Amino acid sequence: MAHCIALLCTLLLRLMLPPRGRHRAARRGIAAPPSPTTNTAPTEPRSAAPPPRPHLLRGEDSPLVRPYVLTPAERHAQKRHRQQQRQRRRTLWLAVHGIDVGPRWIHGMKVAA
Repeated sequence: MAHCIALLCTLLLRLMLPPRGRHRAARRGIAAPPSPTTNTAPTEPRSAAPPPRPHLLRGEDSPLVRPYVLTPAERHAQKRHRQQQRQRRRTLWLAVHGIDVGPRWIHGMKVAA
């Protein structure tokens, strides 16, 4: 029974996934459309080996090696931003429950809470 299930899964995967290998691009029964040529002179024969592929992305060309690593100044600014956000959220949560912890200084003058 397990062999039948494995065979069924293999057949389904072959139907759903594209084939691998050198015949992947060529489909059976479909001929490539002829390309229009402007030059009637015979072209040079192609070499058997394809040209070498250029390196599209090299590590040396990228300025950011590890962008998730922060400098100490960036880490301090991020920590300060989180603290301010936490303070604003705490103030809003307390205001919803009727507790006023608003600013102590408004326009340079001390305000009683």
